[in-house]
Amino acid sequence: MNDVVLTGDRPTGSLHLGHYFGSLANRVTLQDKFPMYVLIADYQVITDRDLPGAIQRNITELLLDYLAVGIDPAKVTIFQHSAVPELNQLLLPFLSLVSVSELHRNPTVKDEIAHSSQRAVSGLMFTYPVHQAADILFCKGTLVPVGKDQLPHVEVTRLVARRFNERYGEVFPEPEAMMGERPLLQGLDGGKMSKSRGNAIALSATEDETAALIRKARTDSERLITFDETRRPEVANLLTLAGLCLGRSPQDIAEEIGDGGASALKRLATEAVNEFLRPIRKRRAEHTEEEVRQILTAGNAAARERAIMTLDEVRAAMGF
Repeated sequence: MNDVVLTGDRPTGSLHLGHYFGSLANRVTLQDKFPMYVLIADYQVITDRDLPGAIQRNITELLLDYLAVGIDPAKVTIFQHSAVPELNQLLLPFLSLVSVSELHRNPTVKDEIAHSSQRAVSGLMFTYPVHQAADILFCKGTLVPVGKDQLPHVEVTRLVARRFNERYGEVFPEPEAMMGERPLLQGLDGGKMSKSRGNAIALSATEDETAALIRKARTDSERLITFDETRRPEVANLLTLAGLCLGRSPQDIAEEIGDGGASALKRLATEAVNEFLRPIRKRRAEHTEEEVRQILTAGNAAARERAIMTLDEVRAAMGF
């Protein structure tokens, strides 16, 4: 079986540098090597919030981010979750293959629950990993570019595929996770970088917005800048961010700054990030909302055709 890549994001806001180094850069490379499906997971927005927010606006912004970083709709299939009902019909048989205790143990779900904006945890939150299994397996995905925090979800998908095959016959591959250059970049407040936590630098941020965010980043009181992820995690994170943008090691940058202190570190990091984002901002401005609509229309049709084929195969295997 030839490899197929499945990847994507929830449209909850602009993508950020954590997404880029954790997954997006890898996707751009992979699109020249494998067939790829890129999912805009609009249904999954309501897993951890009561309302989806400005969903259509967020979908447009998300696709503009994809185009800006170099994801090419001529090479990949970009589609919306809600536009492919056959994909979601896979959720029911897949749920029968996973126990409640296995869903409860998922560490990523636990973290999402801890930071949820819902008044109460929904059943959809607990079944989130199985929904992602349907996302991956509907197109027979074999490679899944993810950040470190999403690895447990890929393991659930492998479990679902294995149990379905054992029970009904060989239908699905067991996908492999593919890690990006920097799987988990910390936020500017020292926590996990996240759209919902306001501690991330968006790919669409202006130069002034980027500078303001980095000025507020946590550091420490030591003037000599050193790279020590254990003792000085906030300083190390800024050095790592600058290093990723400059293509240099954080240790090298720390030596360059020396006793310049936090102000010199933040100044260098700001320049590095803004220089890195400059071509991305330029490409983003070249695309229109009408172009986005056309890309989604074509991608939705192609994804649905693939999902219908897989659902027919599943029904036949199960005897329906």
